[in-house]
Amino acid sequence: MTQPTLGHIDSHDLSVFTDRYELSMMQGYIESDHTPTATFSMYFRRLPPDRGYAIAAGLEQVIEYVETLEFGDQTIDFLAEEGFRDDFLSFLESFEFTGAIRALPEGSLVFPNEPMLEVTAPIHEAQLFETLILNQIGYQTLVATKGARMVDVIRRQGDGQDLVDFGSRRAHGTDAGLKAARAAYIGGFDGTSNVLAGNRFGVPTYGTMAHSWVQSFDSERESFEAFADCYGDDAIYLVDTYDTIGGAERAVSVTEERDVSLGGVRLDSGDLIDLSNEVNEIVGDAGIVVSSGVDEYFLVEFFEEGGVASAFGPGTAVTTSKDAPDSGVVYKLTAVERDGVLSPSMKLSPGKVTYPGRKEIHRVERDGSYQYDVLARHDESLEGAGEPCLETIFEDGSIVYTPPDLESIQERARRELEALPERYRRIRNPDTYEVRISNELETTTVETERSTRDREM
Repeated sequence: MTQPTLGHIDSHDLSVFTDRYELSMMQGYIESDHTPTATFSMYFRRLPPDRGYAIAAGLEQVIEYVETLEFGDQTIDFLAEEGFRDDFLSFLESFEFTGAIRALPEGSLVFPNEPMLEVTAPIHEAQLFETLILNQIGYQTLVATKGARMVDVIRRQGDGQDLVDFGSRRAHGTDAGLKAARAAYIGGFDGTSNVLAGNRFGVPTYGTMAHSWVQSFDSERESFEAFADCYGDDAIYLVDTYDTIGGAERAVSVTEERDVSLGGVRLDSGDLIDLSNEVNEIVGDAGIVVSSGVDEYFLVEFFEEGGVASAFGPGTAVTTSKDAPDSGVVYKLTAVERDGVLSPSMKLSPGKVTYPGRKEIHRVERDGSYQYDVLARHDESLEGAGEPCLETIFEDGSIVYTPPDLESIQERARRELEALPERYRRIRNPDTYEVRISNELETTTVETERSTRDREM
């Protein structure tokens, strides 16, 4: 195995954010003069535990990747050291995407076997995208879904409490923290503590203080006084560094002495349900931010047991999708050109059978409520089955889609989730939303399986 020389590639160069075998196959496709048009489909085989739905996210990052993809000199030098051959490297130097991409808009509901994204292009082009597409859409979809579940609990059981992502420090790397803030906002969060996410994506940013602020002063009172002098009516005081009840009382006392409003207090430890009620008696109309161990399961219990809060700061749970950190999304070949015709293709491995061909999703709605989806061939006309859900993003290598702003994506997620009956949105053991297979797709599947088995006999 060739040992690479480190430091050749800029850390922001995503052209080779891919698995080695993608490039090996690309080189093989080109050297074998085997570059048929193919369709790859990205989808969930099954949803993560306790999920009755997923919220699609991450498409904008895929668009940016495809639009800006190029193999620069440093990357080519690195790949040469990795053992890739000169003719292939010359091809990469002038690489351009020439195909088509169709996808579900961000913020859309998605269910198992439904394509979140389809790439139709010469196979060596479509193959390259696999790793990044799964990485960007799979991860952000997990976080957007986790966020939406928390938001949904508040809509159904709460009183309009805010949700702010506090999880960057627990994320698996800086990029994950940044994308998690964006995805949580798509899911319905009100903001993030991550300042870069505010700058990069326009996500509103929020913050309070840390225990270290309090500990660095000679007394808790002195720390609150300094904070009040700096931030006045906007100050939110972390009151559980030493004694939560005493801290809440001191926060009230300091703001009264300084003649400023109490912006709020934050609780980050202890029995948060009982403490929130006790602190509420002390701080009155001032807000209470709860920020320890917050997820959708905690929120259900918090509201059922009568906890009091004006905002929550989920951290690890949302950024890592802690209870379901693996999306399980796949990117599979579903059609390949044979004798000049794009023909359906499918995998027959037990437990991993795919629906073949290019596909479309139709969502049936009645009286403002989603009833079921129909997974169909892309060229089917289905009367009464709703409008097609997939949108064309790239055509002949050129972008033909204008990504919406983040607020519009968030609104789509809110609108679609509210149209999904509550039994599919339960936090535990939700019902399974029905995805019907159209007659033509069913027929295509049977015929493709038969022809595939015959060809391989």
